[in-house]
Formats: sequence, structure tokens, C-alpha cells
Amino acid sequence: MTDVLAIGLRSMQQDMARLERISMNMANAVTPGYKREVATALPSAVGGFAAAMSSIEGAQMGLQAGPASASDASNAAGLLMIQTDARPGTLKSTGQSLDIALSGTGFFEVSTEAGLAYTRQGNFQLDARGRLVTAQGQPVMGQGGEIVLTHPNPRIDATGQVFEPTVDGRPDPVPVAQLKVVAFDDTKDLQRLGDGLLRTSLPPAQVPDGEAEVRQGFLENSNVNSMQEMAQLIVAMRHFESMQKVTLGYDEMIGSAVRKLGEQT
Repeated sequence: MTDVLAIGLRSMQQDMARLERISMNMANAVTPGYKREVATALPSAVGGFAAAMSSIEGAQMGLQAGPASASDASNAAGLLMIQTDARPGTLKSTGQSLDIALSGTGFFEVSTEAGLAYTRQGNFQLDARGRLVTAQGQPVMGQGGEIVLTHPNPRIDATGQVFEPTVDGRPDPVPVAQLKVVAFDDTKDLQRLGDGLLRTSLPPAQVPDGEAEVRQGFLENSNVNSMQEMAQLIVAMRHFESMQKVTLGYDEMIGSAVRKLGEQT
């Protein structure tokens, strides 16, 4: 395969990987706590359009690189890496006592069948056993383990302490649990599990004082800007079409040259 055809194929593979990420972002534009993903060129492979796209994304956000899945089309080309835009989304008020958002850094810790996972998707609920769980039923962890409540409307303060109401309806001054909010010194190892969950092999660290605030009755919006994603979609599609035309034109030129060479022999 000639260099021109190889470059064209590689560029179209990169565009397809970008389109996959843009589609995922737009599908999760209203998912609480969702962090948009971006396919960016590796430093050793940046050039032309890839360089322009990478510089635009880098200027727009603080990217945190994550390992690409082996099933990614971009990984087959070996030229793209999947990165997570970890900027927090805005908060929206829901008035629900079990809707909890984090203002600032940090993640809630969740227990799953595969081990501990982390999320910023705070649309929690109580299961039949009174445990505080995610929308998918995974227990939300506290400092002392699973959080079990006897009342569906607890009070949760800014530090994550959970108070249940007493007989007279006022919150008990003694907290029954403490939400476990953790952070990571390096988020490059975070991998998506689906349903808003992330996992990592790195040990979590304590969130520094003042860098995270628990907000009861709020949910964090996704950090996806639909207009921005649409613009990126158009750019990627136009570039894919351009590279397709270049590849087809070069192929026709080679075919014409071969035919003329055959006529002369």
C-alpha cells in the first residue's frame, strides 16, 4: 500500500473513532454526572488535521488521558488515545433528599460485584434492605461500609454526614453514617464500566479540605455541550469525506497510469 493510501486510511480511521466518541457524548448529554470523552492523536502521530483537533481540544479543557480499549477502532491504528474531560458539570436542583451532587473534585465510592468503583452520578435511592444504592442497585459506601437507613428522607450536610430524623421529625444530632468521598492523585488509570461508574487499580486518596462539597437535593449535569459536539461532528464528517475523495482520486490516478503504461508496452 502506498504512503498516500496509508495516510488516507489512517486519517479516516481516526475520524471514525472521533465520531464514535461524539455520538456517545451526545447520547449522554442529559445523563447526570457524565464526563465527555475525546479521541485525540498521540504526540508521535500528530500532524495536519489531527494536530489541529488536538490543539483545539487541549485549549478548551484540561484533558486527562485514559487507556484506550483494545476493541477501539482507534487502537487498531495505534494513533489515538481516549481522554476524559474531567471538568465538573453544572448543578441542578431536584429537591429530592436522596439526590446528591459533588461540588468540586472527588467521587462517591460504590461497591459492585467486580469490586469497588467510583461515580459522580448521585441519583441514589434506598433498596428493600434500607441500603443507600445507585440507580442500578450497587451499594454506596460510607466511611464505615454500606449505609443503611431507616428513613427515606435523611439530612446530609456539606461534609457528607448523614442524619436521620427523630420521632419529633427533627434530625438527630448524631450522624448515622458518613459518605465516602475520594479523589485520585492521577486519574489516567480511570476506566469506564458503564452506568456512570469508573474503576482504577490505584488506591484512592482523601479529598483535601475545601475541595469537595456535598450538595443534597442536587444532581450534577453532564459536561457535554451539544452545540460544541455538533460542531465537532460536522468537522470530523467533512474531513472524512475529504480524505475519502483524496484516496479515491489517488487510486484513479494510479489506475490511469497503469493503463497508459500497459498501452505503451
